[in-house]
Amino acid sequence: MRESPYPLEQLLGMRFYGSDTPGIGGRLRSCAEDFIVEEIPGSTGTDGRFLICRLTKKDWDQQRAVKEIAKRLGISYKRIGFAGTKDKHAITSQLVSIEGITEEEIERVRIRDITIEPVGRATSPLALGSHAANRFTITIREARADPENLAPVTAACRSGIPNYYGIQRFGAIRPVSHTTGAYILKGDYEAAVCHYIGAAFPGEPDTVREARTSFLQHRDPLQSIRELPLHLNYERSMLHHIATNPGDYGGALRILPPKILSLMVSAYQSLLFNRALSLRMAEAGSLSEPVPGDRLLFLNGKEDRVSDENAGNAKVQIMRGRCRIAIRVPGCHDVALPCADTTAMELLLSEDGITRSDFCVASDLVHARFDGASRPVALATDITTISEGDQVTLSFSLEPGQYATTVCREYMKADPLAMI
Repeated sequence: MRESPYPLEQLLGMRFYGSDTPGIGGRLRSCAEDFIVEEIPGSTGTDGRFLICRLTKKDWDQQRAVKEIAKRLGISYKRIGFAGTKDKHAITSQLVSIEGITEEEIERVRIRDITIEPVGRATSPLALGSHAANRFTITIREARADPENLAPVTAACRSGIPNYYGIQRFGAIRPVSHTTGAYILKGDYEAAVCHYIGAAFPGEPDTVREARTSFLQHRDPLQSIRELPLHLNYERSMLHHIATNPGDYGGALRILPPKILSLMVSAYQSLLFNRALSLRMAEAGSLSEPVPGDRLLFLNGKEDRVSDENAGNAKVQIMRGRCRIAIRVPGCHDVALPCADTTAMELLLSEDGITRSDFCVASDLVHARFDGASRPVALATDITTISEGDQVTLSFSLEPGQYATTVCREYMKADPLAMI
């Protein structure tokens, strides 16, 4: 175990690496071909009103791609469903479901760097997490590739590394999702709107940072509409709402697409998990050695608590792959087996001035469920590496909800901004 020296990772709760070796450094995504993601789907049928298509895209933001496809088809983007959100600066392949569309209509869609091919039908839309896995082929360039450093990290990835939510969960260049979500949970909608519009970060262009900072100083929506660049559509739309509906900050938040608004609250839940995982690592070290108070998550979804009496049996069950140590992320009306992670979460929520009931209030604003969920503390994958000069190529598969950058950071141990 090694501690991260990077303030951004510390801020996002990613305090540790699972491996001890020095990093190889390098950079991700020098070009889209360096980051290839293929979604491994579940079964696909031949009947139903939902057309299932294979969507392959290059250098496209997923929400933007979905909206462009919907525009070409003349339908609402809400009729397009998908199992997972894929990276923008990458070549990605995934399934999408489109309600009430024929194969012939899909064949007429022509968009640069996007292909969409019918593969089946279904009676219900695809939902987040409904795919089996994601397969990655990732090239790290400008690396200091030392085989003596690669092998121990590969071994660590195969046995288990911290299952952190990756930096893109919070916003890479501008990590404001979780902080905006925290303001929403506190019911401080004005602070949420002002933070989303006004928080400036070093990775942004000077003109953008200056406009954001200016807004926080004068709080004049009309002036900021003139100052903010045109491409900041969401911020400008929120400002228009405030200008025409003074004081209606809840309404300004609802200007954002529901999925983005929901992501902000769930990003705060992700931060809670990262922080709790780092606390456990600091106290217990190992991700596979159960200690009394740990939560066990079995393959069938059932949970148990590790005690002094069953710790030995718990270790055997973990070794056999029947269960994993997990941390429970709190949510609305969450009733879970009380374990050590429950106490840790209560302390973290208390520090932030948030209660479990706040997730229910946020559900009413966002119109989305924020349930509690248990997530394994460790990520394990059978990974292969190819080293050529200053390039290292990683090939591996991950379960839905796991992050490829979490694997890459173990090898690179680089500034997180080199991994976006």
